[in-house]
Amino acid sequence: MLDDKIFSMKEDIISSVQDSIRIKSVLDEEKEGMPFGEGVHKALEHCLSLSEALGFKTVNVDNYVGYAEYGQGEEMVAVLGHLDVVPEGDGWTYPPYAAEIHDGKIFGRGAIDDKGPTIGALYALKAIKELNLPLNRRIRVFFGLNEETGSKCVKHYVDNAGELPVCGFTPDAEYPIINGEKGIVGGKYRRKLRQQGEIKLSSINGGIAPNVVPDYAEAVITLPHSKIDDIKKASEGVEEIKLEEKEDSLIVKAYGISAHGSTPEKGKNAISHLLLFLGKLGFEGDTKEFLDFMNKYIGLYLNGEGLDIYLEDEISGKLIFNLGVISGNSQEINLQINMRYPVTKKYEDFIDTFKEKMSLGKLEEIYLGYKGSLYVSPETEFIKKLQKVYEEKTKDKAELISIGGGTYAKAMPNVVAFGPIFKGELLVEHKPDEFIAIDSLIKNVQIMAAAMYELARD
Repeated sequence: MLDDKIFSMKEDIISSVQDSIRIKSVLDEEKEGMPFGEGVHKALEHCLSLSEALGFKTVNVDNYVGYAEYGQGEEMVAVLGHLDVVPEGDGWTYPPYAAEIHDGKIFGRGAIDDKGPTIGALYALKAIKELNLPLNRRIRVFFGLNEETGSKCVKHYVDNAGELPVCGFTPDAEYPIINGEKGIVGGKYRRKLRQQGEIKLSSINGGIAPNVVPDYAEAVITLPHSKIDDIKKASEGVEEIKLEEKEDSLIVKAYGISAHGSTPEKGKNAISHLLLFLGKLGFEGDTKEFLDFMNKYIGLYLNGEGLDIYLEDEISGKLIFNLGVISGNSQEINLQINMRYPVTKKYEDFIDTFKEKMSLGKLEEIYLGYKGSLYVSPETEFIKKLQKVYEEKTKDKAELISIGGGTYAKAMPNVVAFGPIFKGELLVEHKPDEFIAIDSLIKNVQIMAAAMYELARD
């Protein structure tokens, strides 16, 4: 019954997802009434207007978050989606904000993370409404605006006496059910450069976000013309490095493979490869000290081994370290890092060691913040209900898993991550040519509708 109703909405679902993708909703400069920038605000307005057109009660919470609501009852079930996206980056085959359809897939930034699932959740609720299915709890579909850069949106909702759910899910990860999420640490650091030698670092840049493995980085160096041949020889056989010669400088370009910061083993960090190469070129003074430190303590390590902060548990695996962004000039270099620690470990288990090591490199801490790890018992009632729905809809066992990624489940109690990525599907979030397959989109809407009904009818 629900499945058929959703399938009848297929073209409307596709069209609405495309409309949302076409809005570039990357975090931008704050404006009056737009805490996360104009593009993100437009994405919220679009979803609230769509919700009203579909017949739902809508609420805008101070332009930080919005939601659509349906049903009766004192208790509320939450479905948390988000409309903000990471920057598009380079390397796209199709325009990142055109929402073009090719080979049964909608391409665009946010297609899978998380506009497709969020719009899909709205239509799942519409199907429940149109069939007039009996509910004992209200259902709210939330439109978050700051998931990619801090979840300040949901924090604002929670801190300002927003009603909390008795249970719920966020369709912003993988199936079957994620009941464990690693703790996440974000940091910004600065290294002053006061002394340089004959070879000088003029500028360095790479990466688009701390939680993305950078696929490109470059440095501009000035040096005596007599040394250029030596550097060219050093680059021979280094597949990640390309050189471009200018009149009075040399551009060193490093190429990697983009991936989500929670799975750096699936990518190749261009910043790290750039620093390793620069470390071979004979820099002196502060630049040499910086490069020596970075290559010794951070280097190509993925799990904090060089910093002596390696942690691991059986449930969620290893600590993850990602050097996501670098920028700088001849006076200073700025870094942004992202770490994820196991679900049974604590921030206090490693942070003192980390700070001690960073101080050895004369890296000034500009910002350091964290979200604790999350673990929901397998015996929790709503976990069992989500397992029941998943197994009925997919005929596959609903195993519980832990991830390195962080979701809204950390920001609002009684919520876990549930979908939208099925087993065996490519992980394309945060990558060029991000897409959602239309068949998967519709299947997700059907699963979400069944889950909403199961959680809200008791």
